[in-house]
Amino acid sequence: MIVTTTPSVDGHQVQDYLGIVTGEVIVGANMFRDIFASIRDLVGGRAGAYEEVLERARREAILEMVDKCRRLGGDAVVGCDLDYEVLGKAGSMLMVSISGTAVKLR
Repeated sequence: MIVTTTPSVDGHQVQDYLGIVTGEVIVGANMFRDIFASIRDLVGGRAGAYEEVLERARREAILEMVDKCRRLGGDAVVGCDLDYEVLGKAGSMLMVSISGTAVKLR
């Protein structure tokens, strides 16, 4: 399945626009990861635990959107927009959302 931020797919013509498809994932931040990330922020370096959670959430959101495209009979999702939002009390949750247009290619 082709997933792209561009409005078209090079070398392919869009035969039919099937509608907007989305994927959303909300993940909770682990208290221990928060503590260790805070320490790491003080001494420098990357917060690997957060990066792993972010990567997993992004992958799951994309897979959810792709699944919705397949159910509509689509070959690709074009015009994708990926967004991140901190939610919950004291920013305790992260939402990753993606949307795009499901299309049938020629």
